[in-house]
Amino acid sequence: MFLKPPPGVDATALPAAAPIRMPAASAIALALALIAPFLLYWQTAASMVAIWNSSETFAHGYVILPISLGLIWRQRAWFARLPARPWWPGLLLLAGAGAAWLAGRMGDVQVVMQYAFVSMFPLAALTLLGPRLASKFTFPLLFLLFAVPFGEIFVEPLINYTADFTVWAVQATGIPVLRNGTRFELPTGSWSVVEACSGIRYLISSITLGCLYAYLTYRSNTRRAVFIGLSIVVPIVANWLRAYGIVMIGHMSGMELATGVDHLVYGWLFFGVIMFIMFWIGSYWREDDQPAAAAAPAPVQAAAVPGKAAALLPMAVAVVAVAAMWPAFATVNERANLNPAPVALAEPAVAWPQTAGFPDWEVHYMEPDARVKRVYVAPDGRPVQLQLLYYRNQTKQKGLISSVNRLAGDKDAFHPVASSLRSEQAGGRSLALREAVMHSNDGKLVVWHVMWVDGQYLTSNVVGKLRQAQGKLQFRGDDGALVAIAAPAADSQDAARAALRAFLAQNFGAVDAALVKARGR
Repeated sequence: MFLKPPPGVDATALPAAAPIRMPAASAIALALALIAPFLLYWQTAASMVAIWNSSETFAHGYVILPISLGLIWRQRAWFARLPARPWWPGLLLLAGAGAAWLAGRMGDVQVVMQYAFVSMFPLAALTLLGPRLASKFTFPLLFLLFAVPFGEIFVEPLINYTADFTVWAVQATGIPVLRNGTRFELPTGSWSVVEACSGIRYLISSITLGCLYAYLTYRSNTRRAVFIGLSIVVPIVANWLRAYGIVMIGHMSGMELATGVDHLVYGWLFFGVIMFIMFWIGSYWREDDQPAAAAAPAPVQAAAVPGKAAALLPMAVAVVAVAAMWPAFATVNERANLNPAPVALAEPAVAWPQTAGFPDWEVHYMEPDARVKRVYVAPDGRPVQLQLLYYRNQTKQKGLISSVNRLAGDKDAFHPVASSLRSEQAGGRSLALREAVMHSNDGKLVVWHVMWVDGQYLTSNVVGKLRQAQGKLQFRGDDGALVAIAAPAADSQDAARAALRAFLAQNFGAVDAALVKARGR
């Protein structure tokens, strides 16, 4: 059966050559090798589907695979023009993806596991088909990466930038604004920039559509890069204008409009108009056809193919073996690291007396295995609150380091208005920690917090995940804890810091001893 040449290729310009036919056994081996990751990493695949189901931001994940397969089918004529030449160095790249998946599994970093899993498909295709044939499907294969629900890391900076622009634009309009973090007040009412206002949905949708549009519309890599760049910048700026417009609609209507469901409706309508304009303008520089001379493949002798096709069988076995060894090791490792003993976190032997009076605030983290929350009285009479949250056998539903773990929830009375890193002396040692200034209508709190992972105190989530992965790979378990101390700062932040500093100097050793004892290994 003769297949049509790739789009843009003049069939009369191609050399007369017999079409390449792959033996049925090799074709079956190729198909099974490409399907194997779905079976071997089904839990990772299921985690992606679960996010597609639960988040409208990533619901587009369902259409990524059909689009990728459609793009491959569109280029299917290459299979009849170029032979599959298995490429053994590709196994090293595939092993690297497996190692990345294992590191993500040990550190419980779901996005790393998902990217590593999806990357196995283009790498397996490269290994089985060879660089020359696989290169004809580069974009369709890499497009699969858009199925990974990634982007939450950008939510917080997008929120801050949106708040910055909105406040600036409202003030430039001549309306007075009182800002407190990402919350601000106008004479007509109060506003808050939250996750739904960050524009992350618009940004992810725009980048996905922009890459697909650039691939289908342009042949020049420069034009593709420019359009993809626009698909990143335009939705961010558009979201700023959207937020400003919604605030102005609410202000001008006396908070009657754009404060409920219509808030979101206006946002999507505005985004749709902006995207239509961007694609419409981009259509003026479209390049539908490419020169036949540049697209035509070199002639291939059919007699040279059978030997290479036969090599697909051992390569397919090797691909499956390399992909399978990582989940096998992970299963053995996690059984060895599982600690069935309940966490026994004793109250630290703090030298200060306890008291009951403290503002109503608690860290907004996943429920830990054990918690200690006490309030003590500093020598100057200022109350200092200690919170310890201990985690063991961590999962995505229960973990120390997660994007959902915050010092305060969106609806809490207190919310952070400033954050910084600092270094303090704690029990004769230097301790790096994070400081947050929390604000509410009743006053302020200064909070110092630090993570305890595999026996080390850390402030970076990335370093914490790496440390957790290292501990599990070395069969030491995944125990971790949050240490947070807070003091009221209604009168003076410096006075609150002095009380926290005194607590660390006199009582940090007791806190550390309680954590070490709870770990028990």
